[in-house]
Amino acid sequence: MQGLPPAAAAFDAIAEGFDARFTPWLSVAAQRRAVRRVLARAFPPGARVIEIGGGTGEDALWLLERGREVLLTDASPAMVRLSGRKFAGRAGARTALCAAEDLAGLATRISLPLDGAFSNFAALNCVGDLRPFAAGLATLLREGAPAILVVFGRSCPGEWVTEMARGRPGEAFRRLGTGDRPARLGGRTFNVRYHGRRDIERAMAPWFRPDGRLGVGVFVPPSAAEPWISGHPRLLDAFERLDRVFAGPLARLGDHILYRFVRNGAEAR
Repeated sequence: MQGLPPAAAAFDAIAEGFDARFTPWLSVAAQRRAVRRVLARAFPPGARVIEIGGGTGEDALWLLERGREVLLTDASPAMVRLSGRKFAGRAGARTALCAAEDLAGLATRISLPLDGAFSNFAALNCVGDLRPFAAGLATLLREGAPAILVVFGRSCPGEWVTEMARGRPGEAFRRLGTGDRPARLGGRTFNVRYHGRRDIERAMAPWFRPDGRLGVGVFVPPSAAEPWISGHPRLLDAFERLDRVFAGPLARLGDHILYRFVRNGAEAR
């Protein structure tokens, strides 16, 4: 882990136990289902897709099993190794050690253009300046290609309730802050940034046009509510049904927000 950026080092430190920690949590599974419904519509079978910050490869594997080709990228060497193990022997699966800010460097290493891109569960919140990411992504995608970006929401009532109930008001409203905010994982400290809608759309222009957004976890609570909420599956099922109805109208209140963009004809550079 020597020489890795702080966020990459933190995720490297927890990579081996990542799936064991998060996969059993029903709230995570519910939010993942919401994102996958969008991915299935955005990327038809046969599509060649890049994932940014793919971690252990759970979403990429899901797409591979349904006939898509996926290039998974991540800044953590350990995450890339783990995903590579899962993909072993699968047609259309590739991995690359690459930070989100360095995507332009892939242009000479892969066959272009790609048919789409996605980033799930707030990988891009570890990126302070999204402009280099957007510029690099533009060099990889064909015109008309969708880009699905899932980042932390800034106003999450579920987190407010959970953290206040735990007596941690400072944690309850941390997402409302601007600029870099400290986070800790695997005994390592790094910065996250809670990007607002205008900031994201400004960074993605002029190469991408916005195409709507959805709340992910408007009623389904955040992982901060685990493991308690996993012990109440019927309640969680009800929350998930509500999310399917209100994901659009109440998008800004999601634990995560899914932004849809489309690659336009602006020249990549």
